[in-house]
Amino acid sequence: MLLVTGGAGFIGANFVLDWLALSDEAVINLDKLTYAGNPENLQSLQGDARHTLIPGDIGDAALVTRLLAQHHPRAVVNFAAESHVDRSIHGPGEFIQTNIVGTFSLLESVRGYWQGLPPAQKEAFRFLHVSTDEVYGSLAKDDPAFTEASHIEPNSPYSASKAASDHLVRAWHHTYGLPVLTTNCSNNYGPYHFPEKLIPLLIVNALADKKLPVYGDGQQIRDWLYVKDHCSAIRRVLEAGRLGETYNVGGWNEKANLDIVHTVCALLDELRPRADGKPYKEQISYVTDRPGHDRRYAIDARKLERELGWKPLETFDSGIRKTVLWYLDNPDWVAHVQSGAYREWLQKQYQS
Repeated sequence: MLLVTGGAGFIGANFVLDWLALSDEAVINLDKLTYAGNPENLQSLQGDARHTLIPGDIGDAALVTRLLAQHHPRAVVNFAAESHVDRSIHGPGEFIQTNIVGTFSLLESVRGYWQGLPPAQKEAFRFLHVSTDEVYGSLAKDDPAFTEASHIEPNSPYSASKAASDHLVRAWHHTYGLPVLTTNCSNNYGPYHFPEKLIPLLIVNALADKKLPVYGDGQQIRDWLYVKDHCSAIRRVLEAGRLGETYNVGGWNEKANLDIVHTVCALLDELRPRADGKPYKEQISYVTDRPGHDRRYAIDARKLERELGWKPLETFDSGIRKTVLWYLDNPDWVAHVQSGAYREWLQKQYQS
């Protein structure tokens, strides 16, 4: 039995779906079901006795303690987080509450549970904390990629809150002996990605004949990781990672945002041409850059490959094609997540 937190969100849902496709080990899925936690992501698991979705907050110590005592998980995989940089700039309070206070509360609940386990179960137990490369700050164009030894230099309220959560996890290992593992991933993309993030926003807006917003000059560089590759890395770290260690997870795909925009436009030109025959790139619109926008992230994932034998399976070309096809094949999912609140957010955020 696993307890997965945040398992109705983008990465968490993909992890749960892949886990149950590969294993019969049951999953208790605790998710606060905010705007980005979507039960429709898990619709294919309806009626599957191996999966139980429980609405709730990782900061609800009574609930988490009860779930741990009732289900006796052998591991906790923590995806639960507020994760959108732009939202953190407009409203940092929720990020502090969930990512720092919530992680603290979860760690304390898990520590109490772990300390009461019989010796063999206690030794086998794991707490895996899923984090981000944004905790390392920003790189210049020619700087070497982030390693696990890179300085922690977060530049946004989001990344600062995630860095704090990483420090808490590390401290609970060194102070209390809690058997923890941490992964820091690069930018994920793939199915079930909420369309506030770049790639799904481009696809959704292009198909709706809306502007394709590009921040600043569009030359911000990110390392892109297909979400199912990320999930396989988490499974591998959970299986064999060294206790107390951090593992960077990247796709070895550094791309400028503007290159991503042009790639998505070209795929849509091929797979779903505009009725008027014009290219989708005509919809590109440059908007004011966000405050403190990090220029470049890049992940050195060689430690994960060296110690645990993990490498991503998807190239960017293969992964982005699968992603665009998924959105084209799932218009109902897209329509359902685009609520009035979502439309108001886009209007507020991407004013030219």
